[in-house]
Amino acid sequence: MIDQPEERGRIVVGVDGSDSSKQALRWAVRQAKLTGDVVEAVTAWNLPPFHLSVPRWLPPETGDEAALESQARTGLAAAVEETVGSQPPVEVRTAVWNGTAATALLDAARDASLLVVGSRGLGGFSGLLLGSVAQHCTQYAACPVVVIRGSGQ
Repeated sequence: MIDQPEERGRIVVGVDGSDSSKQALRWAVRQAKLTGDVVEAVTAWNLPPFHLSVPRWLPPETGDEAALESQARTGLAAAVEETVGSQPPVEVRTAVWNGTAATALLDAARDASLLVVGSRGLGGFSGLLLGSVAQHCTQYAACPVVVIRGSGQ
């Protein structure tokens, strides 16, 4: 019998810099310590809608996409380090996707063992019980989804 290296699972977690997403990241890291999985912190960026809907009025500059992606990458790295430190107890990878948050998370979690999201992100209405991204993920994800509710929610 040939020993095959055991493939580690992957926990995808949505991180947008909100307190809720940081709590989700903390939870995902604790879970990965128990399961031996890798944590993949994911954020998304996209062009503002006015660039797409009125191209003659305000065309995007050639560096817009690169700048937006760079800003997302920098924000994600900062949120991860602030939340779990520079030497987390498990392997934490980061990934930046172009698109909406829900689409990026669903695509990233397609072959993951678990998807973790905060109940409320940076956008929308703070009074809602569940944010639109979390709701979309719970309805359409190909893997189990954990929604982390923040303190006071």
